[in-house]
Amino acid sequence: MSTFANASTRPRGSLMADVFTNYAKTAALMAVLVALLALGGHALGGYQGMLMFGALGLLLNFVMYWFSDRIALMAHHAQEVGSTQAPALHAIVERLCRRAGLPMPRLYIIPSPSPNAFATGRNPQHAAVAVTEGLLEILDERQLAGVLAHELSHVRNRDVLIATVAAGVAGLISSVGYVLQWGAVLGGASRDDDDRGGGLAALAWIIVAPIVALLIQMAISRSREYAADATGAVLTGDPDALADALGTLERTKHAVPYQFAGPASAHLFIVNPLHGGLASVMNLLSTHPPIEERIGRLRAMRG
Repeated sequence: MSTFANASTRPRGSLMADVFTNYAKTAALMAVLVALLALGGHALGGYQGMLMFGALGLLLNFVMYWFSDRIALMAHHAQEVGSTQAPALHAIVERLCRRAGLPMPRLYIIPSPSPNAFATGRNPQHAAVAVTEGLLEILDERQLAGVLAHELSHVRNRDVLIATVAAGVAGLISSVGYVLQWGAVLGGASRDDDDRGGGLAALAWIIVAPIVALLIQMAISRSREYAADATGAVLTGDPDALADALGTLERTKHAVPYQFAGPASAHLFIVNPLHGGLASVMNLLSTHPPIEERIGRLRAMRG
């Protein structure tokens, strides 16, 4: 398996179709953001508000496309590390990138004892892989290679672009909804009867915005996780390593909760970092397939 193409479980034409689909979904998400912000602006300030919020949406799209990876890394307090700071991590990633024919991504460590990992970036040339301190401590080298191969598969398939943009869109829409909610609470008492129409529109936006933010995350297909599992397992030649790692990560996340977890970016991680009641609700709209199913598929790949 000298190249990633040989390690792939899908034909190149199918892979390119997936890449095109991911770019199309990204464009659709950006268009949705502009449209929803414009509608919210109209609810608040009529035609002028619609123009102002629509322009803001275009600006935010630009920022998200070019800087969403940095925003995601900052949100999780990730710190970039070099080969001297994390030699074992760099050695594994360099070996996998040579097999995959991928450029070396930037590597980050998240100061959290909860084991998890995610990849981000708009393309393979601007990719980053972040792992938690807990992941490095709890997994052996074989299992760690399985997790990193999974993340590099997301990079190659351009899954990271749409996943990171979706995180930004979901977070922004939720934030706008919360801002409008507080605005309605603070300014509701001073509204005149003539403003009731706009108030009702704003109320509808407040209710719908967080729901839409969750639905936008559903643009991230669960199949991307299955594909990254399979391709990463073939890349390492050891599907049991990733299966063992997934089982360990799923068990440990309940004992050691991830302190930076949030609904807007939960889909970025290899296992869902949410826990407690929020995790139960989010499972209904989760972009993560059941861990048991993922492990079963990996076990079935054994030769």
